[in-house]
Amino acid sequence: MKIAYYPGCTLKSTAKNFEISAIAVAKELGIEFVELSRWNCCGTVYSMTSDDVMHHLAPIRNLIRVKEDGFEKVVTLCSMCFNTLKRANILVQREREKLDKINDFMYLENIDYAGDVEVLHLLEILRDDIGWEEIMTHVKNPLNGLVFAPYYGCLLVRPPEVAIDNVEMPYVLDRLFESLGAKAIDYPYSTECCGAYNTVSNPDIVLDRTYTMVNLARQQGADAIILSCPLCDFNLEARQKKVMEKYPDFHPLPVLYFTQIMAVAFGLPENTYGFEYNSINPEGIFKKAGERL
Repeated sequence: MKIAYYPGCTLKSTAKNFEISAIAVAKELGIEFVELSRWNCCGTVYSMTSDDVMHHLAPIRNLIRVKEDGFEKVVTLCSMCFNTLKRANILVQREREKLDKINDFMYLENIDYAGDVEVLHLLEILRDDIGWEEIMTHVKNPLNGLVFAPYYGCLLVRPPEVAIDNVEMPYVLDRLFESLGAKAIDYPYSTECCGAYNTVSNPDIVLDRTYTMVNLARQQGADAIILSCPLCDFNLEARQKKVMEKYPDFHPLPVLYFTQIMAVAFGLPENTYGFEYNSINPEGIFKKAGERL
């Protein structure tokens, strides 16, 4: 299976562990990511202003790149990129006038976009195209004994038209954990916001949220929090150092991308795990599953 791949900016910088592990896992499953020959920032956040067409140029330009490279589908890893690309795509599918304005503005492009690229998240492909039973056949080191907190955040399940799963009770990560031999806790914060960009303007808000969300995951028996968003990863993992300074009773908990635990379970080479990019070393938790790292 060959599919166009849009990495986005963060996967090339602070989320290298996500990209490294995802590409390795995809290859193991027979999925070939073809990185777009040209791509730009997705715009980071979908514009909520109804008359703001300008901020939709960036995501639509990337979808034009998908067409230029000869593909009809594109896969993303970052939850924010997925949300931005898919919502912009739905906008131009529904509002022809805005699509025409965007195409007119980008008149130097070789292709007029028609809203016909399908934007997918890797979790959708794992569930719908590969399937949990097939994933199980690739597991060489079952994660038996490990318990994870599934964390979707805002952007994989909101708004409903872009959600990859049930908005109120998503389960795709739970099923992934089961296929790898691990278990999921019933985590009430799985779709709560991590604090997002308050980490810049109001960092104390994020520190308080991280303290509460990580503590509950630990209290429920989770060995780690598993997610798909680099910004959520920064707030829930990298910010834990600051949380320890503010709350002396706080104990850190590993946070990983879902592709990292897949790479471990598949028995792939250690250099595909990307653990060196994690703020909190997660190697110790895999001893419970008998994994030597």
